[in-house]
Amino acid sequence: MKRKGYKAAAVIGCISLTISCLCGCAAASQGQSSREKTAVSGVMEYDRSNVVMGTLTKAAVYSSGKDRTKDIMERLSQVEKDAISWRVEGSDIDKLNKSAGDSAGVDVSEDTASYLEKTLELSKITDGAFDPTMGKISRLWDVDGDYPQVPQKQELEKLLEESGYEKIRQDGTHVVMESGASVDFGSVGKGIGCDEAKKLLEGDSDICGAVISVGGSILTYGTKPDGSDWKVAITNPDDDTDYVGILTLSGENYVSTSGNYEKFFEQDGKTYHHIMDPSTGYPADSGLVSVSVLTDNGLLGDGLSTACFVLGKEKSLPVLEKYKADAIFIDENHRVYVTDGVKDQFELVREGYELAEE
Repeated sequence: MKRKGYKAAAVIGCISLTISCLCGCAAASQGQSSREKTAVSGVMEYDRSNVVMGTLTKAAVYSSGKDRTKDIMERLSQVEKDAISWRVEGSDIDKLNKSAGDSAGVDVSEDTASYLEKTLELSKITDGAFDPTMGKISRLWDVDGDYPQVPQKQELEKLLEESGYEKIRQDGTHVVMESGASVDFGSVGKGIGCDEAKKLLEGDSDICGAVISVGGSILTYGTKPDGSDWKVAITNPDDDTDYVGILTLSGENYVSTSGNYEKFFEQDGKTYHHIMDPSTGYPADSGLVSVSVLTDNGLLGDGLSTACFVLGKEKSLPVLEKYKADAIFIDENHRVYVTDGVKDQFELVREGYELAEE
């Protein structure tokens, strides 16, 4: 008997991030929710939540000027529509995928070219542990869809032959893809959303601080009016309404989490999750259940959390070092590993888990 289950993407926020969980009946019926309240020294706190990029997105912005939370949601929706969604007819990724096999290739926008360049660099550095061409394989498994299933071996092998980041050649904004290849930004899209939100925040001098969460990716920006730190919760893989620990952060940070508890299904007594190993086409089996990565770039953080989950802790450390990133690893034995750069900022709060040495 087959059972499908999938849990919400990360306890994103939220201790003291002032992003309310606005996903009740009103939010569902209207598509979005917003509120505002007086903060400190004439600075207003504006909150809004909406479903963007296929996930619950929340924004809390502290500003002495107008409410920019709606602008953030619209910016993210536009980026999804114009650039990164393979589902949207005429998007850059749609045009790119339709060009596969055409030796003439296709031109994409400068923004999309930048996303792709960073993505392919990460693929090379991780030796393919992160791969943006796994979309067809993920859709074959349909882990978070209506008909999740373990694919037939022959069908999976065929798609593996067509996959591989090496099948994409990029020269600036011009891209050529081999026949059968397909790009999917699903593993970096939420990080891209955080990067785009930051651009808007930087363009408004009235904004002193903000926290944005796009699914499992979070951006903290600036400061709160009262000067207190940002608090980011790390999800308990055994109970996604709970948290294992708390990160205390100041200023600008990107935190991205990948976990096998987010989306999964069971078949013949075995559980299959959504994070695929590009070398096998099957769910990654590295001994980890969750990886949270801290970086200075949303796209890279989103991609790195996936790559590190596939690689496992030991193989991830050189990659993290290259990107000057830090991580919190949780393994299947409830051991929590925290890299040196954030040890002083992380507090373990849940019984049943233990901090482990490197």
